[in-house]
Amino acid sequence: MGKQFLEAGQIVNTHGIRGEVQIVPWADDAAFLRKFKTFYIDNRPVQVERSSVHKTRLIVKFEGVDDINAAMPMKTKVIFIDRADAKLPKGSFFIQDILGAKVVTEAGEPVGTLTDVMDMPQGQIYQVQGETEHLIPAVPEFVKHVDVDGGVITVALIEGM
Repeated sequence: MGKQFLEAGQIVNTHGIRGEVQIVPWADDAAFLRKFKTFYIDNRPVQVERSSVHKTRLIVKFEGVDDINAAMPMKTKVIFIDRADAKLPKGSFFIQDILGAKVVTEAGEPVGTLTDVMDMPQGQIYQVQGETEHLIPAVPEFVKHVDVDGGVITVALIEGM
């Protein structure tokens, strides 16, 4: 099991004059973050009074933040969620939980260590550092199995990958 608190996004601006803020989510989509009633900012819980999705951002009104002057100091703050509050679909996992995993081929040969997961327009790419760097599309054709608890990702490589 990974860390209890996970980075979930960043407050990038205020929204209107009633204390709302705009959050750029670091999740699959902003709607995932709407499920949370508590975020953590600077290691303190902050209660969500209401939230809505606007394009790719989450608009949040926090309890006790009632005007733009109270919201301004929150700009650039990273928001965290408590892992215990997150209900992931079966087979899903937090990227934080697989960073540093060993990556092996289906034959068990070491490829390297997962160092980054890059979000690209065509989907996620696993960056794996071994003797050489490998960029592996995070699709079932190449990523055969992810053992989060064991810290091992099994992949199928093709020439030039």
